[in-house]
Amino acid sequence: MRCCEIGVRTIYFFALLCFTEMSMIQIGDKIVSRELFDNHFICDLPSCHGNCCVFGDSGAPLEDEEADELSNQINEIKAYLRKESLRAIDEQGSWVIDDDGDKVTPLIGREECAYAVFKKEIAWCTIEQAYEEGAISFRKPVSCHLYPIRVNKIGNGIALNYHRWGICEPARIKGKEEGVPVFRFLRDPIERVYGKEFYDELELVFSELNKATTE
Repeated sequence: MRCCEIGVRTIYFFALLCFTEMSMIQIGDKIVSRELFDNHFICDLPSCHGNCCVFGDSGAPLEDEEADELSNQINEIKAYLRKESLRAIDEQGSWVIDDDGDKVTPLIGREECAYAVFKKEIAWCTIEQAYEEGAISFRKPVSCHLYPIRVNKIGNGIALNYHRWGICEPARIKGKEEGVPVFRFLRDPIERVYGKEFYDELELVFSELNKATTE
């Protein structure tokens, strides 16, 4: 185990063989996948067409408070929705329970998210559009904003894992071309959910990893 003091927290580096071969890093109560530092990512909407809003077994996962936000602000969001979306939400509600018992956004015909709108064949989020125009105070589901990070609860803490999806191959290619690691592409949502201090610690870990691989 290697330990580095960074700010007011201690970051512990766990390795099976050596520091540079570890797979997980603990920062406070969070376990962070090494893949967030080693892999690259930049959304490339002209290439992927926003298909993360279209494909999948169910809608976007929602926290309890996010489901409440959608219920409370659905009338404002409806102004941005398509007829198909309005019909789906009127029939199913602003959120639903999926087969796993989780709260998620409703789908249209088991395909795209009911909150998606298509512009020039690219899927966009109407929740985020309404937020950016000042119509609502809820930005978008954290599960969408943090993607490709997937959050899993472990005891009293959480694990931040990298989710690899075939439709995001253009994002991996673009991220590698521009040299942007996954965590850095997600700076805005990471700071939104976990704060700037935690993001700064990720940057310090990234720097430490780079030093370790060049020594």
